[in-house]
Amino acid sequence: MKFVDEASIRVLAGDGGNGCLSFRREKYVEFGGPDGGNGGVGGSVIIQTCVNVNTLVDFRYERTRHAQRGENGTRRDCTGAGGKDVVLMVPVGTTIIDEETDEVLGDLVKEGQELVVVKGGAGGLGNTCFKSSTNRAPRKTTPGKPGEQRRLRLELKVLADVGLLGMPNVGKSTLIRAVSAAKPKVANYHFTTLVPNLGVVDVGRYRSFVMADIPGLIEGAADGAGLGVRFLKHLARTRLLLHVVDIAPWDESDPVEAVDAIVGELHLFSRTLAERERWLVLNKLDLLPDDEAERRCQEIVEELDWQGPVFRVSAVNGQGTQDLVYEIMNHLEELDLRMGEDEDFARKEMDARSALEEEARMKMKELVERRKRQKEGLGDDELDDELDDGFDDDDDDDEHDMEVVNAPY
Repeated sequence: MKFVDEASIRVLAGDGGNGCLSFRREKYVEFGGPDGGNGGVGGSVIIQTCVNVNTLVDFRYERTRHAQRGENGTRRDCTGAGGKDVVLMVPVGTTIIDEETDEVLGDLVKEGQELVVVKGGAGGLGNTCFKSSTNRAPRKTTPGKPGEQRRLRLELKVLADVGLLGMPNVGKSTLIRAVSAAKPKVANYHFTTLVPNLGVVDVGRYRSFVMADIPGLIEGAADGAGLGVRFLKHLARTRLLLHVVDIAPWDESDPVEAVDAIVGELHLFSRTLAERERWLVLNKLDLLPDDEAERRCQEIVEELDWQGPVFRVSAVNGQGTQDLVYEIMNHLEELDLRMGEDEDFARKEMDARSALEEEARMKMKELVERRKRQKEGLGDDELDDELDDGFDDDDDDDEHDMEVVNAPY
């Protein structure tokens, strides 16, 4: 199965059925009068969330969805049958956007949530509707109304409370394996993780949260280096970011420079995301002696002038992971409590989430437009001049198709 988090589709509602022109004709019944029925209502297209669907891959290959047309009216004042609705199943966390206007039609974040994206046309009127005292044999009918049509862009953002951020091969996948039942691929090379992985962290009875591991970032990701920043949008719904740092990189690179590079990419992608609360997680303590590991951690914190929480862990053997998990759970519960008690804080938090999602959407739109212009052979200067508000994503970036990892919770 492929992991696809973006898709562009065309949806067409069914047209309404036409009204019927008919007159009652029975033996021994003189001047029976009109008996043409109305046309049926066209079917609508409905998008519904389903927890058993975790990718938009079905819309990559079948991009046009039609609802059924309403049937025409018939004699004896029979109304035509209504067209059947088409229900499209999408993962929880899918945002529905009108491509032509960039209007967000809906953000589906609950199981079973539905959204009618195009409505079927109304049925036409039969000649019975036009009879009167002065027009007893009307020959007038009306055709059914056409159904609505739209081009939609579907964007999937995973629903997680905590997001893991960092360079490739710093131990993000190992960390999520250590604290949850998720089993993402782990190997000693860059970009082992190619798609987001989710894991449910069980802290105790009725206490748990969801952690998301996204592919690593490298310097220049905002311009397309590595896997780019296309997966950063999955952090838009998180409430806390964990910045994982390798204190003993195998290539002897500077961890401080790695942190600064990630922060720079965050600012290029979304200023709101860069300002979101981040905790520093210093990983791979097991690679160094205790005193040297402590010294290295202290140097990193001092050089970064880090003012937020700092955790020292070894994901491979579980050292320090339990303390980290309990602190995260307590922090999330405090946020929930404050959201319920402080209306100003809740409003600011919701505004920040909305701004973050809008910035992420605009950045992805810009990247898609830039990629399409590059295929046409335009340079960066010409690209900057050509970028505008128009957006027409044909989802032809098949080079980003990857195998999905289904993590058992």
